Amino acid sequence: MNDSLNLLGRILIALLFLGGAAQKLGDPVPVSAMIASIGLPVWLVWPVAAFNLIAGLGLIFGPGVRVWALVLAGYCVFTSYFHWQLRADPWQVTIMVKNWSIAGGLLILASTGPGRFVWWGRG
Repeated sequence: MNDSLNLLGRILIALLFLGGAAQKLGDPVPVSAMIASIGLPVWLVWPVAAFNLIAGLGLIFGPGVRVWALVLAGYCVFTSYFHWQLRADPWQVTIMVKNWSIAGGLLILASTGPGRFVWWGRG
């Protein structure tokens, strides 16, 4: 049962990143505007979308689920800085706190590993 819950948890966390990739690829304008508002080049939306897609799939299927969990935890903490820059909007602060919470779950996953259910490679 623990391995099944682990897989379900990985899928649920990965949905956040896969959804982020779909959102950025489907309608890049809002994210591009946010990126531009903090002084970064808008073309960053494309590598970030690709990263979200690849990392989300890596979290579900492997290989290297532990590594993906660590990388994504760092990504969540790193991107929190950008939401903090927009802190006049209370929703952005909520997103920042959510990112830190997700990073905590990812760090737990990195420490425990993916369990038995990894499609490719090892956890």
